[in-house]
Amino acid sequence: MVTSIIRRLIQALFVILAMTIIVFIGVNVIGNPVDILINPDANQAERARVIAHYGLDQPIWKQYLMFLQGLLHGDFGDSFVYGRPALGLILERMPATLELAITALGIALVVGLPLGLYAGLYPKRVSSKLIMSASILGFSLPTFWVGLMLIMVFSVELGWLPTNGRGPTMELLGTQWSFLTGEGLRHLLLPAFNLALFKTSLILRLTRAGVQEVLPQDYIKFARAKGVREGRIIGVHVLKNLMIPVVTIIGLEFGSLIAFSVVTESIFAWPGMGKLIIDSINLLDRPVIVAYLMMMVVLFVVLNFIIDICYTILDPRVRLDAKA
Repeated sequence: MVTSIIRRLIQALFVILAMTIIVFIGVNVIGNPVDILINPDANQAERARVIAHYGLDQPIWKQYLMFLQGLLHGDFGDSFVYGRPALGLILERMPATLELAITALGIALVVGLPLGLYAGLYPKRVSSKLIMSASILGFSLPTFWVGLMLIMVFSVELGWLPTNGRGPTMELLGTQWSFLTGEGLRHLLLPAFNLALFKTSLILRLTRAGVQEVLPQDYIKFARAKGVREGRIIGVHVLKNLMIPVVTIIGLEFGSLIAFSVVTESIFAWPGMGKLIIDSINLLDRPVIVAYLMMMVVLFVVLNFIIDICYTILDPRVRLDAKA
């Protein structure tokens, strides 16, 4: 087990190293930050000084080595726009995005798992067919359109919930969270529901498919023949065996909730990392873009590693050696 974990860690480090090359090259072919950093009226001497200060006069391979050296020390450079460390800017916005992603994932699990289980256990009922039809809407409706409709209905027409912003926050473990205040929770509901819609449909349909795959198995029939209670069959035999694909989806989709919450954060003016990266792309703020992308790379690598460990906990037959 220890050997397998070490092997996976080494693989993860090579993946991160490969991604540093891809991210660095990809970002460096997008526009020229010199046009933003330097006033058009600046003379040649001032222009050369600024270019040298940011190392933009060095060969691309040397810029990469400088970037890699800074990466090892947690230094992604200073933002071209804000003049502050890029990593610090990302970390400032991270709690807002994490709060939104965790709430959205919670909604998806609380709604998707029970409905998917119900639809899988009773597929011929009218209510199950309605649930599956509704899940198609969750896949089909564009996120930006759903967000605008939520604002129109619940904010403009009914006036129940605010349209944008994060609302008041309260400190917990040295970080500000909005869900700890009543008004902050009201601000959180609409963007979280908008972000959770697609994930709810995904978990619902995956759970239903897993239930229908597990129910015909011989061990389920044997348990029923022995007179095991239906509740125990569902809670122990069915749920435990369908949780492996569900855990995979939950882990990866949590990463995607954080990485791709850009649309929701933009619609609801949620002050998270997504909104920051959109502004940074528009302004060609390379250090912030690189810091964000590398954080997402590390996030997905860590989530995949955790998922591999969870495999062995949920099903001892699954070994890391076989997956490596």
